Parts: sequence; C-alpha cells; structure tokens
Amino acid sequence: MTVKKLAILSTHPIQYHSAWFRKMSSLSGLSIEVFFCHNATATEQAKAGFGVEFDWDVSLLDGYSYRFLENVAKPPGIAGFKGLDTPEIKQIVERERFDAVMINGWHYKSAWQAMRACWNTQTPVMVRSDSHLHTERTSLKRGAKWPFYRWFISKLDACLPVGKWSSDYFLHYGARPDRVFVVPHSVDTDYFANEAQRLESERPSLRANWGLETSTKVLVFAAKFIAKKRPLDFVNAIREARSRGANIEGLMVGDGPLREACEQAVRAADLPIRFAGFLNQSEIARAYVAADALVLPSNGGETWGLVVNEAMACGLPCFVSDRVGCGPDMIRPGQTGNVFPMGDTVALGRLVAEFARDSTDMKSMRVNASEQAEKFKVSVAVDRTVEALEWVAK
Repeated sequence: MTVKKLAILSTHPIQYHSAWFRKMSSLSGLSIEVFFCHNATATEQAKAGFGVEFDWDVSLLDGYSYRFLENVAKPPGIAGFKGLDTPEIKQIVERERFDAVMINGWHYKSAWQAMRACWNTQTPVMVRSDSHLHTERTSLKRGAKWPFYRWFISKLDACLPVGKWSSDYFLHYGARPDRVFVVPHSVDTDYFANEAQRLESERPSLRANWGLETSTKVLVFAAKFIAKKRPLDFVNAIREARSRGANIEGLMVGDGPLREACEQAVRAADLPIRFAGFLNQSEIARAYVAADALVLPSNGGETWGLVVNEAMACGLPCFVSDRVGCGPDMIRPGQTGNVFPMGDTVALGRLVAEFARDSTDMKSMRVNASEQAEKFKVSVAVDRTVEALEWVAK
C-alpha cells in the first residue's frame, strides 16, 4: 500500500488538535508532519483572554512528527495576521513534495505563504475552517469579502468544515459540494468519559470544595471571561431561574477581563455562584462532574464551542445561544440540551428552571448527551481527513 504524505500547517500547538494528530500518525498508510508557526508563551496565553499565565499540563506534542518553523514576524505572535510569517514553508513544500497540505484556517500570513507554495507546485491544498455566516459582520465587510473569498475558496482542492454552519459558509463562497468534507471539531471523548466515571464518587466532595450544595442543580460556565463569551448572561440567567423558584446554583470556570464584573454582579444580587478560576486540561473534568448542565451564552464569534464536546462527553446536557457554532450539530432540543436566543437571559433562565425541576428528563438528557458526544470522537475526524486526502491525492 502506498503511504500518503500529508503536511499540516497550524498556528501553534492547540490542546484540541493533539489527539487528532496522534491518531492520524498511528495509521499505517499515512505519514504526517505538523508545521507550527509559533510556540505561544504563558504570557501570550494570558493576553489571548485566559486572564492568567499558564502552560497546558498535558502534552500537546507527543505521538506525532512536528517542527516549529522560523517565525520572522516582528513582533511574533498569534493575535494578528502579521504575527505569523514563515517564508521557509515555501521551500519545504517545493522540496518535500507532499501528497497534500492541510492548512488550519487562513487568518494568518503563514497560511497564505503555504497556499501560494501549493498552487505554484500543484500540490493539493486542503483548508479546515470553523467560520460561519452567523458571526456579526457589517454589510460593508461582507461585501468586500465576497469577490476575494469566491476566488480563493473555489481554488481549494478540498474544504474541511467542522459542521453544518461552516459547510454552509464554504458553499456560500463558491466551494464545489463534492470538495466539501466535514471534519468535525472533536475532543478525546474516551478520556473525558473515563474521567467522569472515575470522579463520580467524588461529586459531593468536589461540590463542597467549591462551596456548592449537594441537593441543588448546578450549572457550569466554562470559558474565558471575555465579551464574546457573554459571562454576565450566565449570571443574569441564574438570577432569573431562581426568581422562578428553581433550586439552582452556578459554577463559573475560567478567568479574564470580565471576571471582576461578574463577581460584582453576583455580590450585588446575592447569588449562589462560585468562581473556580482557570482550570487546566487535567482539572476541567472535575467541574463537569460537579455540575448538572453546561451553559454557553456566546455571541456569533463562537465559531464552535469545544467545551460543549467536553461537557457532553462527561454526560452533561448543554444550553447554548443560537449564535454558537456547534448548536446545529450537537444540540437536539429537549434531548441533549437546548438553544436560546443570544442575550435573552429571561428565556435562558426559564429553560434552566424547567430543566432543574424535571429529574426524569434530566437523566435521559445525560444519556443522550453522552451518545451525541460519541459522534464527534477523534476517530471520526481522522476518518474524514483521510477521506479528503484520498480524494485530492487520487
């Protein structure tokens, strides 16, 4: 069997990509090499909205071949288009003659350097993106994008959206339907499911550690405390649910510039919401086990919302706004969670109050959420990537 050579270009090591890369690397008919444009520092992570300096406490680089490209940007960084400038990718593509190059996104200069190198050498290029048409954009900006996006997306050998809305995005900008392969956003569902099972007996002590009652229903918010995530909507929804008589508490996981405003709102309304601070990858399952459901109230800048994958893998139903990218793919209303109008905290409060009162429905939703998470396993993303590669490299 001929071994296919796949190059992958990524901005920097990302916790949600490492299991995907490792699984692909384990396949006998596939040889991959990942090219990173930058190695983000702990300080850069904080500036990206996490609010605290940190390094991930699980390995993001084990189990697959990779190298860091020389980033000549001044200053280098992941925040803007010009912060990733790696001209050597041109020579690498020319020299190594890959069967295809997969590029994660196109919002950085290195992506365009790689695409141009592929077009010049007639190397098939695949681009993965989670962009969707529900992100807030002015009509002027949409109009300016139209001719350019129609041009370059039609030139791609394969488009790899992560779900329904991102598929619609590619098609809107001229992708041929036979060149669209959904490679879903995925997490290591086995890890989270196993962690949830292992920690279940510790649920009372986990709650006690955060000052949560054992008899209440707990909603968790797990995200950066930034405007896009709308953390104050979570606070206001808890207040609304309690005004309807719901025996409910909140747990807010994360940090960022809006944390102080959330704490002030909680104090002013005397709400039973606890703040866990930033939890690293090896710790986050503890928050999911302590909770009964997850809420993600983000605006349209939330192109997916991978905390939903994590929470569902731990058996949590999820409530997401109608601008969250994963909604059409992961939320089956009344079965795996629910969708509410972004910013409508009254509607969200009503939904979670009803959820908190119906224990029978809650149990079935937990089962459904776990089953839904299995449809977004890493192995599914790998299979779809290989399918796209075989199509472009035939």
